[in-house]
Amino acid sequence: MSLYNKLQTATSEEDVKDIYIKALGLKGVNKNLIDIQTKEIWFEAKDSGKVSTYAMFTQLMHYVQQALDKGEDVPPFLAVIDTQKAAIMKTADVIPFLQKKTIKWGKSASGYTQEALEAVSAYIGTYFVSFKIETHEEEFINTIKNAIKSGDIIRTQITPDNLKQVFDKWVKMIGQEIKDVSPENYALLFFADIMSDGTYSTHNDLPAELLHKGDQPVFALGGKNYELGNREGYRQFWAIYHRPPAKEYRNYLLERRDSLIAIDERSFKGAYYTPLNVVDKAYDKLNETLGKNWQREYIVWDMCCGVGNLEVKHSNHRNIYMSTLDQADVDVMRATKTCVAATRFQYDYLNDDITDDGKIDYSLTNKIPQGLRDAIAGGKKILVLINPPYAEAANNDNTASGDDNSENKKDVSKTRVAGLMDTQGYASRELFVQFLMRIANEIPTAMVAVFSKMKYVNAPNFEKFREEWNAKYLGGFVVHSKSFDGLKGDFPIGFLLWKTNQNAVVKTPIVEISVDVLDKKALPIGEKQFYNLSNEQLLSNWISRAKSNKVDAIPLKNAISPTTNTKDVRGTKWADGAIASMICKGSDMQNAATQTALLSSGYCSAGGFFVTIENIWQSAIVFTVRLVTKKTWLNDRDQFLNPQCH
Repeated sequence: MSLYNKLQTATSEEDVKDIYIKALGLKGVNKNLIDIQTKEIWFEAKDSGKVSTYAMFTQLMHYVQQALDKGEDVPPFLAVIDTQKAAIMKTADVIPFLQKKTIKWGKSASGYTQEALEAVSAYIGTYFVSFKIETHEEEFINTIKNAIKSGDIIRTQITPDNLKQVFDKWVKMIGQEIKDVSPENYALLFFADIMSDGTYSTHNDLPAELLHKGDQPVFALGGKNYELGNREGYRQFWAIYHRPPAKEYRNYLLERRDSLIAIDERSFKGAYYTPLNVVDKAYDKLNETLGKNWQREYIVWDMCCGVGNLEVKHSNHRNIYMSTLDQADVDVMRATKTCVAATRFQYDYLNDDITDDGKIDYSLTNKIPQGLRDAIAGGKKILVLINPPYAEAANNDNTASGDDNSENKKDVSKTRVAGLMDTQGYASRELFVQFLMRIANEIPTAMVAVFSKMKYVNAPNFEKFREEWNAKYLGGFVVHSKSFDGLKGDFPIGFLLWKTNQNAVVKTPIVEISVDVLDKKALPIGEKQFYNLSNEQLLSNWISRAKSNKVDAIPLKNAISPTTNTKDVRGTKWADGAIASMICKGSDMQNAATQTALLSSGYCSAGGFFVTIENIWQSAIVFTVRLVTKKTWLNDRDQFLNPQCH
């Protein structure tokens, strides 16, 4: 149980003291008039969060004044604690104030006068470091322990390990207090703030800048200044954390801007950082497939480069063109000097330079560099190296799925490219497929090395795409999705290399591909095959589907629970002679096994089709043959389902 949760169970001041003593590992503790007393630190404690930090320090400083007057030892640190908050400061910072002996304290520490409270509050405001226990428990504990050990208050360093947590706390204490700023710009202002010592910035040309108006911090972004609405949160935050970060972390932290972008925006833009150990494996695969001189021989274009970590391993940056949807990403690359010799520019690949009839016209925006135009027009060897967005529209209206955890996002497929994919069917809703389709139109013989989900290789909804997109598979690997920060679920991310040729008269069908398999740490653990089977061979087409009638049925999301979705709900009607209703979630072996188990046990699953006595044995036969043959299917469905053949 966390310190905060334990404090919420306290019923007395003694409980509060004991909980803190244990959490902080305090040694040599005495409980007297001073609530917790050790040779290193004195604590004033309260059993609620209703007394202010200033009032608690006023009481504690009364005891310090008495000790000084008697010539007794005082500790290096003073702290106040309750069930909600805590604070610490150096005793040395307040001794000059106390030595003046000008405060009228009152009869006792708890009976302080208003004059004493006001005098203490006015003096200590810049000296103490405060913590909200619910959100800064770890920082508080570490600060107290380090203070006792080192004799100083050491602010918490900002590192790659705590970047997201520090950012979230910065938003609550500072970002939300910045007047008139859009939340989507919080990350840019955050980096401007942490990459400064309060006066000088560690990087030139960051998208945002920390300035000062008098003694007030002011943020500059996009030609506009943004002022703080509350200085106290700013002071408290930077009393806890040290800035700027250590030199060895700075560029890496800036490159991780993707991890601070809101999840829905990140899904739309595809702002998922490609881990450097995975990038290493990608370059190994490129060397293996294209030869050791590929970095000299190929012009590389990454049209969704983010902050460029997919290109940092490249040794010939002059051959690289890097474009991204956000100008802020370009600014970050310039500030961190990422791929300095590369050509970096803002470009909306799914919308820019596309005419109404689907042609590419670079004069519409004039954003594409002349060197890249010449390479495309001249038929030079071009490698498209990308980790594009994985977002997918839930339906043709681009509305989000009813599942709150779904990665389906509203409006993701409303792009110029999607509007021209009238023969692609469902595939036109997937952003990374939209990238592949424009590439096929713009650079028809490009070499493509793409990170993506594997659905474009074997999913039934992408059959029309595979029929039109012509590419020869050269090699690749799949890596666990957990290698990428921010991706939910467990699924393979493929890095596949393709030699495209949209001008070929005879198409190269995708039949079967073999990939290396990497685990979450990008270590090799084996191989796997992916098969592209015709939709006619799928399980859903092999079993006869009974027609529904007008009898109401309860739609289920699994074998026993009614669905909670409100959109696209199926299985609301029954069927004549049915004994169960079920849905097959996919056409692979695992789902075939699930289907057969459901049929055999009599469970009812959310309605895809209805089960009758006749197709129970059909399903069992289908599954049995799939187990035996693994991937070999009989072509004659009617003959296969004839019981006289078995």
